[in-house]
Amino acid sequence: MSSSIAKRTISSLSPPPPPPPTTSETLVSAVVSILKHHRSKSRWTQILSLYPTGFTPSASAQITLRLRNTPHLALRFFLFTLRRSLCPHSLLSYSALIHTLSRSRLKSQTLTLIQSALRKFSESPPQKTPKLFETLVKTYREYDSAPFVFELLIKACLRSNRVDEAIEITRMLRSRGIFPTVRTCNSLIRSVLRCRGCYAGYDLYKEVFGFDGEVKSSVGVGKIVPNVHTFNVIMLGFYQDGVRENVEEIWEEMGELGCEPNAYSYSILMAGYCEDGKMGEAVILCEEMGIKGVKPDAVVYNTMIGGFCRTGEVGRAEELFREMGLSGLESSCVTFEHLIIGYCKIGDVDSAILVYKDMCRRGLRPESLTVDAVVGGLCGEKRVSEALEFLRVAMRKHEMVPKRKSYEVLIKGLCQEARVEEALKLQAEMVGKGFEPNLEIYNAFIDASMREENNELAEMLKKEMLETQMGKEED
Repeated sequence: MSSSIAKRTISSLSPPPPPPPTTSETLVSAVVSILKHHRSKSRWTQILSLYPTGFTPSASAQITLRLRNTPHLALRFFLFTLRRSLCPHSLLSYSALIHTLSRSRLKSQTLTLIQSALRKFSESPPQKTPKLFETLVKTYREYDSAPFVFELLIKACLRSNRVDEAIEITRMLRSRGIFPTVRTCNSLIRSVLRCRGCYAGYDLYKEVFGFDGEVKSSVGVGKIVPNVHTFNVIMLGFYQDGVRENVEEIWEEMGELGCEPNAYSYSILMAGYCEDGKMGEAVILCEEMGIKGVKPDAVVYNTMIGGFCRTGEVGRAEELFREMGLSGLESSCVTFEHLIIGYCKIGDVDSAILVYKDMCRRGLRPESLTVDAVVGGLCGEKRVSEALEFLRVAMRKHEMVPKRKSYEVLIKGLCQEARVEEALKLQAEMVGKGFEPNLEIYNAFIDASMREENNELAEMLKKEMLETQMGKEED
């Protein structure tokens, strides 16, 4: 009896557990203390029991500020409040964590968070700069941030296909004396080239690097200097858009800025020369690489091999192929395909087949265009049965679907050999693959029917051909 009375007395004298802090400052201090000093398993339970109604975005931002030297813990707290719906997070609370993660160079986590914020606070219609950028600028000093945060914001905009916003952010930063790194600028230019073409990309290049007039007279205007990758991006953009004469102009600008080209730079300019059949200029570039000590890579070799094959100089292409192997560089599908198509082009289909077999032995899978070239080469030599067998083996071995061209040359070849039944079966297979017969195939069947004096079939095919042609014209 006395013992139980004593227990009740001690209990009544002991102070009750303190209520959760109510003011913003004490709340923030209490939560930060729990996060830093309690064990991982208990801290979340205690926060949830003390603050079941959660936190304001302002309080969450202040907690993050106090945790800026322990960014992983700040991130765990943020994600905890998201999962438990303990905070209606705003641009302020997102920005607080973005600053905290970026100043610790936690790139992937920061990018993910920025992309999430861009989606959550997207505006309709889109503004020139997202509100997230404005909030990051306002909170920049308070969270002791670094320019790296804006680098990541630009990258996140590009990943989210918000190119206009990325460009405007870059302009706004430049106006404040903050210059993105050359790597970020290159990514921005590459995105514009891809979306809007080579001229838009080149205009942005001049703007971003501070070139107001001719590049050669404007060196040193900007706080950042373009590097070889910048010029490679621009040259590739002009090359891919078919404006090959401008590739040479960019090459000259690169030299005027004292920027040394690398192997990839040479390969882009070479590709333009090779496509224009200017193999002499391409060879001079190769020699220049040797003089400057730039070691050719697989892209350079493949470009030159393809160029020589295109002009029918397959012997010189083979020499480069052997040199490539001696240099320790691995041949790719592209290497073998150039050689196969090159041999077919000069009518040496047997050599093409040997190269094809070598390619298969190395475990490389040919493209349909390569198979088309061999099939066409064999049919050109009236070796239709070999061509058909070659196609069947390629289809089984590489699980490939032939192009229309292979079917066409085979059907015409079979018709010329009066093997109309086989041609009809192949034509049915072709239709099953989604390729409708064209005028060439109809004419092949009509010619074969007339040679066999099957005038009735020939007339029927002519009528069907005309009806098919009229139907296409109406469509």
